[in-house]
Amino acid sequence: MIKPGAYNLLKVIRAVAIGVYLDDEKEGILLPKRYVPDGTKVGDMLNVFIYHDSESRVIATTQQPAGTVGDIVMLPVVTVTPQGAFMDWGLQKDIFVPKSKQRLGMYVGEKYLVKIYLDEQTGRVAATEKFDAFLSNELLTVREMEQVNLIVYRRTDIGYFVIINNKHTGVLHYNEVFTELEPGDTLKGFIKKITEDNKIDVMPGKPGYERVTDEGEKILALLTENNGYLPYNDKSNPDDIYSFFGMSKKTFKMTTGSLYKQRKITFTKTGIQLTDLKFKI
Repeated sequence: MIKPGAYNLLKVIRAVAIGVYLDDEKEGILLPKRYVPDGTKVGDMLNVFIYHDSESRVIATTQQPAGTVGDIVMLPVVTVTPQGAFMDWGLQKDIFVPKSKQRLGMYVGEKYLVKIYLDEQTGRVAATEKFDAFLSNELLTVREMEQVNLIVYRRTDIGYFVIINNKHTGVLHYNEVFTELEPGDTLKGFIKKITEDNKIDVMPGKPGYERVTDEGEKILALLTENNGYLPYNDKSNPDDIYSFFGMSKKTFKMTTGSLYKQRKITFTKTGIQLTDLKFKI
């Protein structure tokens, strides 16, 4: 079953001057010559993206779009018509946003957060700004401490309202992130807390020990690059720590504490030092 707007693993059934045809259990789907990998022959299996070209034909490509059906992505508008707007999503044919699927109108050169979907009437891939109805916390598919993909949706009084795994919504509190985020920004995070009414708090990065392990490797690498010593400790300004290490002071203290217990670093009066380097302050 061919799925437009998604990647499909298909067999090459014949080669022609303009490309190769892939098996769709019918007459075949064309993969134009410019997208055919070198050395491709009949019988090979290719992972291709399927969509409709400018002449409404189902066609394959090895190009990678900015997203597939179900994804929420930030895309730029390249053309506006009375019927709608066209956005650049990385393929030869731009993706269409019908006028009825826009919130307040779209303008060339501006970027908008949209959800990619398959139009039931035409069978074509399209995009919509009006995707709130697709987001629900009624039946959750995530649990506390689980790693997730986050998209910044908008700012609120308490933090960033985020989209979780293209399905749910949550809040990333301002005191949990130490950099400015904008709508459309993507980041990795984890589920910090789920309330009884299915409201979700998230945090950036990885949970628990995995978080400390990753940050520990970063600190050790920075120490090595700086002759085994860095002038930061638990008395350092949180902004200075974030500016240099890209982590909160709380994470810095947890991570350096773990490294100290592993005897990989020692604490000095003015900073931290590798234990296996003879470096004097």
